[in-house]
Amino acid sequence: MTIRNKHDLFEIAGTTVAPGKIGDIAIPISDLSAGMQANLEVRVFHGKRKGPTIFVSAAIHGDEIIGTEIIRRVMKKLNASRMAGTVIFVPVVNMFGFITHSRYLPDRRDLNRSFPGTEKGSLASQLANIFSTEIIGHCSLGIDIHSAALHRYNLPQIRVASGNAELKALAMEFGAPVVIEAELRPGSLRALAREAGVDMLLMEAGEALRFDEFSVLTGVNGVLRVLRELDIIQTKRLGKRGAPSAQATRTAWLRSTRGGICRLTAPSGTQVRKGEIVAYVSDIFGDEEEAIASPVDGIVIGHSNLPVVNQGDALLHIAQVQKFSEVGDRLEKIEDAITSDQLLDEDEVI
Repeated sequence: MTIRNKHDLFEIAGTTVAPGKIGDIAIPISDLSAGMQANLEVRVFHGKRKGPTIFVSAAIHGDEIIGTEIIRRVMKKLNASRMAGTVIFVPVVNMFGFITHSRYLPDRRDLNRSFPGTEKGSLASQLANIFSTEIIGHCSLGIDIHSAALHRYNLPQIRVASGNAELKALAMEFGAPVVIEAELRPGSLRALAREAGVDMLLMEAGEALRFDEFSVLTGVNGVLRVLRELDIIQTKRLGKRGAPSAQATRTAWLRSTRGGICRLTAPSGTQVRKGEIVAYVSDIFGDEEEAIASPVDGIVIGHSNLPVVNQGDALLHIAQVQKFSEVGDRLEKIEDAITSDQLLDEDEVI
């Protein structure tokens, strides 16, 4: 790996970071209604050796905060003087929603449907434009971290665009319980990144406005594995994956057939067979109970935490997985490996 010379500065938003150093950069976004400045807060680890430039971002939806904690813990593990390449960390993209515990921006727009944005558009459009030019424009890869929406939970999973073998290999190295290949949504960060030639890993884990340790550990472990795979860090301290991730190309939402009280029998992480009962919905007296069955052989990758439901409410999200007969055993091994990796619980710097 080639060592940088002292002139190999990394520049972002008019600020430079020297090789082997860390830079904190506040990129101006907008004036708040009370007159204060809102900034996109970025921390850059600019390695001493040459290598790729990637970004790791969280809280594009302001109430999806699990990624913020994952990024905080990953940064504590890194030493820029030992790294190759450059990693741009953005712990909170939607600072407006983060402050107000809201998915959206003050203009009620969804930032993840506003890319690439424009310089003079809505607040969401301006923020998307700045992220596009100042963050994505520097990078060859991004890792964007999300959680389920309010009152839902997602099993830790990685989503990638279909048909990209190298990106799928990185997703498998991440080591989450499930890897899902799917088409990209117009206006999303991933769709913009692909148009710009930037590969993206999207992590979904946990629930809005909450931390859960398994999701956090999965994310920390996974980001560090990707950095190691790209030779940005060099370490043998990460443990082996317990088993390969379950793979899926098709998912299905199961919705309530009536209003009433829902009783789930197969929460996230459960292996289910086609026709197996995964939930019951009855009226408030407990009468007229209706059973809801899985339409596929697969694994539950998300569920609602709300037992009170209306007709049509989403209850469960099921991924139809390859190699169904092995999936339960492999998921157990993956979880055991993640929770037993002592490096993630220590203050050791890589």
